[in-house]
Amino acid sequence: MRNNNRIELLAPAGNLEKMKTAFAFGADAVYLGIPDYSLRARINDFDLKSVKKAVDYAHKMEKRVYATFNIFAHEDHFKKLPGIIREMKKMKVDALVISDPGILSAVKKIWPKAIIHLSTQANCINSSAAKFWFKEGVSRIVLGRETSLKDIKAIKKAAPKLELEYFVHGAMCMAYSGRCFLSKYLTGRSANLGDCVQPCRWPYQVKSKKLEVKSEKLIIPDGVNGIFELYEEDGYSYILNSKDLCLIKHLRELAEAGVTSFKIEGRTKSVYYIATVVGAYKKAMENLSNAKLVSRLQSDLEEKIFNRGYTTGFLFNEGKLAQNLATSKENCDWEFCGQVVKIKKLEVRNKKYLLGIKVHNTLRVGEEIEIVSPVYDIIKMKLNNMTDAETGEYLAEAHGGSDRVILIESNFLIPEFSVLRRLIKHAPDNRGVVVYGL
Repeated sequence: MRNNNRIELLAPAGNLEKMKTAFAFGADAVYLGIPDYSLRARINDFDLKSVKKAVDYAHKMEKRVYATFNIFAHEDHFKKLPGIIREMKKMKVDALVISDPGILSAVKKIWPKAIIHLSTQANCINSSAAKFWFKEGVSRIVLGRETSLKDIKAIKKAAPKLELEYFVHGAMCMAYSGRCFLSKYLTGRSANLGDCVQPCRWPYQVKSKKLEVKSEKLIIPDGVNGIFELYEEDGYSYILNSKDLCLIKHLRELAEAGVTSFKIEGRTKSVYYIATVVGAYKKAMENLSNAKLVSRLQSDLEEKIFNRGYTTGFLFNEGKLAQNLATSKENCDWEFCGQVVKIKKLEVRNKKYLLGIKVHNTLRVGEEIEIVSPVYDIIKMKLNNMTDAETGEYLAEAHGGSDRVILIESNFLIPEFSVLRRLIKHAPDNRGVVVYGL
């Protein structure tokens, strides 16, 4: 069970490797789900067998796993649901994250003692709704992203025994709490069944059409469905592209308002994203009074991982524009290039430790790299040599795309799951962009 005397750091887990990375960098719990019942259907490596491995691993570390059942369920989903709930009960998943009242009802019948968290997809943003769900057996509300700080305080005051979870970092949806139908309309893939293709990130051009009113009758020109159409032409704008959420500077305010769990978005993101973001928020939570450190952590998030620009979302209800109209994401001058993995035998060469590195992007001898570690602050070093872990062959460069492991020398014994990055230069992008319009 969770220690109620401290705030939980909750991280996304798209696969076992990401989950282990999240725990290594300080997460107290992770959320994951199997494709058929989770809002991550396409990029999701979990099945019941791997969920069991995840739960066993987490519990050995005294960590927690929450399984998501947050789709908008159709009739067909209830055929396999009872068996899956029984399996989750058997493997002792710590909580189920649910949005659909039908799924909630099924869980209460099959697993009456299950701990239930209400998904953000249920759009709970007021105290009356929170009290309703609490009476229905929900112990935690994952508040809708539209909930302001003022409303969080009011909800906690009205339902003091209810745990509150709030998103503090990650992608934002342009639709109300993720209830978007663009993906389904344009491609047949439903966002509400975990299969969103993110058309909000595509570039569009808006062309307004003049509407005429004759004798109190609205005349709409041929081909116009509503007020405007979107065209595939030059002069694009990312009119639907929301900035990313970043509340690392406001964790104290959220804690004082009654938030129980700080949640990070990103089950489809890389292990580098998990390591960097989870590590930053863990350090911020441990140093809430150190404003200088927290500011530096936010700067690192802005500069060293891909993002769409950052916003505080709806927390302060400021009504500011939170769309990145110019580009789908900001340029990042840093590239994730590898992760520290276990090697069969720890060796020391030239009075330095040999580290095993799984290569994700290009590494070259002579380059300056940074290592992001859960133990040390950022380690800056020059890559003086590399050898193939299997053959011992000396390498001038190594590339990702395989399970190849290389060995590099370090002055420090860097723990497993640490990540490597390098500074890169951007060339002008002159490629054409293929987009889809409404």
